[in-house]
Amino acid sequence: MVRPTGMERHPDIQEMRATRERAGSMPVAQVTEGLNIVSGLYLAISPWIVGFSGFSRLAVNNLITGLALAVLAMGFASAYGRTYGLSWIAPVIGLWTIIAPFVLRSVSASTVWSNVVIGTIILLLGLGAMAFGMMRRKPQRFGGDGHR
Repeated sequence: MVRPTGMERHPDIQEMRATRERAGSMPVAQVTEGLNIVSGLYLAISPWIVGFSGFSRLAVNNLITGLALAVLAMGFASAYGRTYGLSWIAPVIGLWTIIAPFVLRSVSASTVWSNVVIGTIILLLGLGAMAFGMMRRKPQRFGGDGHR
């Protein structure tokens, strides 16, 4: 049996992890992460849905970033208390998705529309995931016996 050593046993860390787990288990958090997974999978297969013919760099980019987002969101959904520190990556992927057609010089109406729309959705869902990580436990006004 492996026992935690050092800081892992500190009560504040355990309480913080428990708070993050409670935040990640809220229904709105679960819906957000589910939508993040679906958005990542759509981003990964979007070159074949929209038809990015002639834009292989953007197709590979969308495949890799979409799969990365889906895996990241699966981590949030299954162990938010341990992965919330990575929640900043999702909005960055959303921003990159929005600007990728211009940076990779793969500009056409279909690539721009697809990437801007799904990138905006990923950005907003990623900001939502970050918000769950920033939730704090409400301070109690009274102790367990009803006195301050």
